[in-house]
Amino acid sequence: MLIHPQFDPVALSFGPFSIRWYGITYLAAFTCFVLLGRIHVRRRPELNWTPQAIDDLLFHGVLGVIVGGRLGEVLFYQPAYYFSHPVEILEIWRGGMSFHGGFLGVLLAMWLYGRRHGRNFWQITDFIAPLTPIGLAAGRIGNFINGELWGRPAPADLPWAMYFPWVDKLPRHPSQIYQMLGEGLLLFVILWWFAAKPRPLRATSGLFLAGYGVLRFAAEFFRTPDAGIFDPLGIALSTAQWLCLPMIVIGFILLFYHTHGIKCGRP
Repeated sequence: MLIHPQFDPVALSFGPFSIRWYGITYLAAFTCFVLLGRIHVRRRPELNWTPQAIDDLLFHGVLGVIVGGRLGEVLFYQPAYYFSHPVEILEIWRGGMSFHGGFLGVLLAMWLYGRRHGRNFWQITDFIAPLTPIGLAAGRIGNFINGELWGRPAPADLPWAMYFPWVDKLPRHPSQIYQMLGEGLLLFVILWWFAAKPRPLRATSGLFLAGYGVLRFAAEFFRTPDAGIFDPLGIALSTAQWLCLPMIVIGFILLFYHTHGIKCGRP
């Protein structure tokens, strides 16, 4: 059985100031977004995106990720705790970011970007969809380094079962790594391949929604579920799984139009 390395969450310290690994993984995610965006533009010049436009997208996206991600954690998962400790809502360096909240924040930010720059919302989401999963993979690495979001108990003979000493003495699934490989690397490979050729409007966005939703839904069976606002429903699904269901449904609806050759008009 493997043992979690118990990394120091602080990567570098300069007197009273410190740089945390969690923050570095976010920086890596944003950097990958820009680099992949410029590569994507070179292979698909007809999309008519410029490096400056990608930088502007990143600026809006960062605000959406941080604000939406934190508010999602507060509202979807721990409302009672954070309403009792409101100052801690601002302490994002300690972790506690909801993907689904960040996702909604990014959608709002992309809509605002489109309004400002005269871009169709779906053109924007189709462009950013293949650039996003690598950033999700980086975030899961941050979760692993922080020693958070550990998995459910695993069979003792599972070769990669991991012991998290601060939790208990049970072998557990390293669910952070599962999610990094699934909704991070695997989803990136699928979307990067899919977006290499012209597709009907909304198809790439639909594939992202369906792909992430399915992979995250499956990963939740190996991850210790977070308490959240949907638990009282009495159905054996985690809060994240409930939040993934509309993503899966909407994603497959968008893909249905693509696979049946229905062209979605561009403005």
